[in-house]
Amino acid sequence: MDVSAQMWERLLVAGTAHQFRPGDVLLHQGDAPSHVVLLLSGRVKALLHLADGEVLLLGVRGAGEILGVMGVLSGSDRSATVIALDVCVTRMLPAERFLAFVRSPEEQLVLLRRAMLRIREVEAWRAEIATLPARLRVVHALLRLAVPVPGTPLEVKLTQSEIGHAVGLSRSVVAAELARLRERKIVTTADGKVVINDTAMLRALAASGPGNV
Repeated sequence: MDVSAQMWERLLVAGTAHQFRPGDVLLHQGDAPSHVVLLLSGRVKALLHLADGEVLLLGVRGAGEILGVMGVLSGSDRSATVIALDVCVTRMLPAERFLAFVRSPEEQLVLLRRAMLRIREVEAWRAEIATLPARLRVVHALLRLAVPVPGTPLEVKLTQSEIGHAVGLSRSVVAAELARLRERKIVTTADGKVVINDTAMLRALAASGPGNV
């Protein structure tokens, strides 16, 4: 989250320490915006549950994020469910306490701009799904969903089915596209994750166009 170091430190001091295990839910879609969560370490995934039962993967977030800001600033219910992918160390602040720290219009504007940027990212992603072939969808998804963690290889800690949910593809199609990348040693796959071995090549493929992937 693009907040000043001073604001971040103030929020950390004011928050209550809480640790989540992989699979734990940090925020529930539809709940009242009672608090925000400062993510100090670990990664989380954001899911949108649709009325027809479909679940969309909106993104993966890492350390430095403030989760639940949009609901608290707008007073609206949670717009997504957030689930821990790793052991996540956090600080939790009640909504009233959080708002007391971001009273100035400048601070609120920074937070709102960041929240709107996330919304635009999702909209751009959905536009890609509607226009790109499967190979490019998978390549772009890997770049979007890989969140760096210090001391570990760059990876997407999601199953092939979850990657498929993010880009509107079946698991079998995602598996086939990952196999192509694996043959070129760009990625390595394991249970529940994809390790990116060559980020530069992956970015080059993303920029090269449908005919060159």
